[in-house]
Amino acid sequence: MKSVVVHAGGKVVVEEKPTPQIQHPGDVLVKIAYSGLCGSDIPRIFAEGAHYYPITLGHEFSGEVVSYGEKVGDLEVGDAVACVPLQPCFTCPECQRNAFSQCKHYQFIGSRSDGGHAEYVAVRRSSLFKLPKGSSLLQGAFLEPITVSLHALKLAGGCEGKEVIIIGAGTIGQLAIQCANALGAKAVTAIDINQQRLQLAQEIGASFVYDSSTMSAGEITADLHPRRFDQLILETAGTPQTVALALEIAGPHAQVALVGTLHKDLLLPSATFSHILRKELTILGSWMNYSAPWPGSEWQQAATLFEQKKLRLEPLIATTGDAQTFADSVNALGGQAMKGKILLDMTEG
Repeated sequence: MKSVVVHAGGKVVVEEKPTPQIQHPGDVLVKIAYSGLCGSDIPRIFAEGAHYYPITLGHEFSGEVVSYGEKVGDLEVGDAVACVPLQPCFTCPECQRNAFSQCKHYQFIGSRSDGGHAEYVAVRRSSLFKLPKGSSLLQGAFLEPITVSLHALKLAGGCEGKEVIIIGAGTIGQLAIQCANALGAKAVTAIDINQQRLQLAQEIGASFVYDSSTMSAGEITADLHPRRFDQLILETAGTPQTVALALEIAGPHAQVALVGTLHKDLLLPSATFSHILRKELTILGSWMNYSAPWPGSEWQQAATLFEQKKLRLEPLIATTGDAQTFADSVNALGGQAMKGKILLDMTEG
């Protein structure tokens, strides 16, 4: 089978690999339809951030069931599925308390084991979400990143009636904008340093946008003043500057959900830290996208939003292509952030 393989040093190539086989009675063999590049994959490729090399990444994928082990009783050949990449042990004290993301013995598809940037992948049944009838395989490839924002909203007790402010208008941020609108936010604000992203944010539902490369935190705060109450701020960019910005612009008693993963140290000046105390902010750490019952209500909620036609995906996609096109698009990044989702399309193979 064709597999997009990452080698040490940031080399991404298409290689022929053996098709994986069912090894355990609870395994499922999936023929990949679509597999997306995640922002977290970029340091794995270009900054020696993978657990091993060579590796086939990919944890945002969809596909169809080809075969399954004897202990799998709720899937049929041809069923459409999406990847649930975390593989908790389900037995440690953390898992027993439904803190799956804090499992001490977890594995992760497309990071600690080969993932979906290939024609086929074999995974546990618990690593698949069966897509409802009528769902498209393209939608399935976006299910995992959608649940990232839905998990943060869940931790915050929902967003209905709140002033939702999203810092970072990449794929996660753009999906969060749409989810917040669909789930009853009073208004949605997007903040970024990229004008194209901000324009897209407006097109898909942001009522207000701010360019933090041209506006200071003080200027943004002043403009937000009439909407300073009942704020829920989602920081999705994952930089020290945007975390500090979230604290600086927050209104009284705001909730600040930290979603983005930092790759540099965060050093907060005492004046910035004092915002947490003086404004009595609630800081929420949001890690991955799982809850009980496994894999969590976020996953069904994402599927429901698709069923209700509340989410638009096409504006978020930069490129879609076969294995070689995908590899070329990834190599072209050179370690820089994506300007839109890069998708591997295996449906024509």
